Parts: sequence; structure tokens; C-alpha cells
Amino acid sequence: METTLEVLTTGRGRREVHRHWPDEVKARIVSESLRPGVTVNEVAERYGMKANHLSSWRTLARQGKLVLPEPEDAVEFAAMVIETPAPEQPAVKAATRAEIVVGPVTIRLEEGASAARIAAIARALAAAI
Repeated sequence: METTLEVLTTGRGRREVHRHWPDEVKARIVSESLRPGVTVNEVAERYGMKANHLSSWRTLARQGKLVLPEPEDAVEFAAMVIETPAPEQPAVKAATRAEIVVGPVTIRLEEGASAARIAAIARALAAAI
């Protein structure tokens, strides 16, 4: 014995069905839409809903108004703060060259001059004055 199922359609406009989605289900669907390589459109289509509806749930999740379940693959998101680096200050080079200043005369010695050399120049300069 064979049975046949017939569907009678009417010419009336399409009646929109409003479904109630529990928060746990919303959170699971949003979590699914956040996986790498998955689009909002394909997840929404899989659940028979409009993509903009799912996008509004994602916004609720970002605002902390919809708590998402723990991810299965331990993917975590963290807030990132980017600061503009402070302008670099010109480096002040420590004086490593000795200078002897007497009146308008300045004698700059080579870097790493020995104490004996500095003393000899100071004695010569004192003798000339």
C-alpha cells in the first residue's frame, strides 16, 4: 500500500514566523560563526535565519550581553591596545673626550687620552701663561 503526501498551498502572502531563540542556542550559533573560514551568511543559512539577525547577535556578544560557550579548540580573543610611540629623544652622547679650557682657548684631546697626556698638556699650557 502506497501513501502519498500532498501539500496544499494558498495564494496568500508568505507568513513570517517569529521564533524564540534561547540564549544558549544563540551563543552556540554565534560561536560557530566566529570560527576561521566560516561566513555569517553560511551559518545563518544553515539555521534558516537572516544574516543580519546573526550579525546583531554577534554584536551582543562583543558588548558582553551574550555569553559565549568555551571554545572547543581553545581559541581565545583578547583586547589589544595600540599606543602611538613617544617621539624619540635625541641620544645624548656621554663626553668621552677630555677638554681643557683656559680663557678663549679650548683644547680637545683624543678619545681615551691617558692621564699622563692630559697632565703634560696642562703643564705646558700653565707654563705658557
